[in-house]
Amino acid sequence: MSRFTQRRQFLRHGAALTGLAASPWALNLAQLGSAEAATTTDYKALVCIFLAGGNDAHNTVVPTDAVSWRCYAGTRDPVLRAQLAGTSLSSSDASTSLALPQSSLLSITHANKAGLNTGRTFGLHPQLKQIKQLYASGKAAIVANVGPLLAPMAKVDALDPSFPIPAKLYSHNDQTWTWQSFQPEGASGGWGGRLMDSLAASNANAVFTAVGAGGSGVWLSGNTVAPFQIGAAGTVTMGGESGTIMGNATLHQAVRIVANMTPSTADPFAADLARVTTRALSAELILKSALSSAFMAPWGTPGASSQASDPLLKYTNPNTGASTFNPLAAQLQMVARMIAARTNSRVGAKRQVFLVQLGGFDTHSNQLTQHADLLAKLDHAVGYFYNALGAMPDGVNMRSMVTTFTASEFGRALMNNGDGTDHGWGGHHFVIGDAVKGADVYGTYPQFLAFDGAGEFFSNDLLTGGVLLPNLSLDQYVYTLGKWMGVAEANLLSVCPNIQNFASTSRNIGFLG
Repeated sequence: MSRFTQRRQFLRHGAALTGLAASPWALNLAQLGSAEAATTTDYKALVCIFLAGGNDAHNTVVPTDAVSWRCYAGTRDPVLRAQLAGTSLSSSDASTSLALPQSSLLSITHANKAGLNTGRTFGLHPQLKQIKQLYASGKAAIVANVGPLLAPMAKVDALDPSFPIPAKLYSHNDQTWTWQSFQPEGASGGWGGRLMDSLAASNANAVFTAVGAGGSGVWLSGNTVAPFQIGAAGTVTMGGESGTIMGNATLHQAVRIVANMTPSTADPFAADLARVTTRALSAELILKSALSSAFMAPWGTPGASSQASDPLLKYTNPNTGASTFNPLAAQLQMVARMIAARTNSRVGAKRQVFLVQLGGFDTHSNQLTQHADLLAKLDHAVGYFYNALGAMPDGVNMRSMVTTFTASEFGRALMNNGDGTDHGWGGHHFVIGDAVKGADVYGTYPQFLAFDGAGEFFSNDLLTGGVLLPNLSLDQYVYTLGKWMGVAEANLLSVCPNIQNFASTSRNIGFLG
């Protein structure tokens, strides 16, 4: 192994080795390479809300047209399934229904501009009240049945072992990496960072180009852009002040010594470590002065003593009725504060991507209760963030300049496995913001047709167990978001590795203006 290769591996894994993956140590020494001309005078940002664990899309956006509803309810409710089959319910089939009552769903209409969903009707999960309002007002859209594909694929192709399909489907780790980087676990960079490789020159300080406010993720790493990690409550202090994770006097002094090392030292590891530390300490100092208080409008409540006590960051738990701190809202509060800091001369951001995360979606059991609470958190956080963007401290309405979208490593199967669901493939996602061409469902929503009671469906969109065969590819989803950000066509063809396998007329899904 060459010294150069050893050094690059050291930089890539140094944060993990020191236990500081959520700190500015996650910065690496990547330098900006070929970037598009820095002529941007406006601001745009993408905010990815990653629903970790695999969100159950079937209970998020529910078909209510007669044939599809009969299949949905009959599949998810074992009692109704037995009734439809004209059989008695055996003890082995006894389980909790996962079918939401149709009367509880939040009915939505869709413009059907593309004519792909004629005759279809839909309802949202009852906890998605604010998202429903945003959708109805044209500020949110649904992108139906998205998933990783190497090329357009039909059900008959799924039965052909020679047809190319994405690697390691149904694996949490691998599909999380696939959704964030187009490759299974082990990829060196993600598509969020790669979109920004060609846009980072628009920013006065490239350090704040790709920001994680909810843990680390490969999505933020580009070929030249490096991720910047920040906690939901603020900067993580490397030197040990404020009693943070490096709040040990000896370690404090070690960091300062490293920062003062001569970058030109003969030892490449020491030189690189010195540069990384210096950059991280510099970023920390910039944000300490650039970030506005968490307890100021519009994202915070003046006088609140902590994030946990701030009423703006609390949602109502649908299972208990309690007003509870929402960690996803706290992450988005930090994103709002970072966006507000864009005009600071030492930040100078014109193009940014942000990653936040909500976990717990691996609902193999207790799904109705667990999923309701998770979607209540998502709904509250999305509504909170949209409101915060509407009146930033500088008086600018950022809602048309910031597009928020959901992602998850996979959807879940339609079949009920007891009181939960198994891993799937395709899923439905939300895109939110004033630039969104909202109040519509993009892509073809899956047809739910009769099934044989043993897990096989007559629908061309449902594989064994009710797994959704994606109709739209992840590449198309990314391509559409990248187009809105202003990424050049040539760069998009590089970022989206399979997009050239899809017709040029279908690459842009069209949900952004």
